[in-house]
Amino acid sequence: MNIDFSQLKDADLDLNNIGQWPDAAKLVLGIFTAVMLAFLSYIGIVKDKIETLERVQAEEQTLKGQYQAKYHVAANLEQFREQMAQAEELFAQQLKSLPESHETPGLLDDITFVGTTSGLNFVTLNWQPEIEQEIYIELPIDIEVLGSYHEFGSFVSKIAGLPRIVTVHDFNIDMEQESNEVLRLKLQAKTYRYREAPAQ
Repeated sequence: MNIDFSQLKDADLDLNNIGQWPDAAKLVLGIFTAVMLAFLSYIGIVKDKIETLERVQAEEQTLKGQYQAKYHVAANLEQFREQMAQAEELFAQQLKSLPESHETPGLLDDITFVGTTSGLNFVTLNWQPEIEQEIYIELPIDIEVLGSYHEFGSFVSKIAGLPRIVTVHDFNIDMEQESNEVLRLKLQAKTYRYREAPAQ
């Protein structure tokens, strides 16, 4: 079938009488109608389905990731239980290194002992107000002593060797005004107490 598109120039295209249109005009109208139908079908039906498919595929990837994580836990459940038991045992051992309320006065005696055996003279040794943290309570102690560098080193080393956890902070060393050979060390030692969860 030969279609002469030159007929479109002079054709009288009446929408009420499409049957009388030249073949070229009918073909153009048919193509235009098919394209419009395809476009409207895509907008009305296919586009929503594609968006739904993309959303479901994204959810599928998320669910696969969750499944793999849970499968890994389930496959290694016994190993995780052993690790949890080890962590609880380690936590219990660390708690034993924290002084209990009735042991804190004895800690001052321990610090005094290690200081005097290191050759230091105490100027100040005072508890400061407790500082509450999320799971523990800090118990700061202000310390001021007189001595030499070597005695300070021995003192700090012996504090680190105490059976209870004690950390040392805010060092400040000055020359003693009355003697060029004596130094003054100011520092803050901190020990810690486990904070019990409030009763429900």
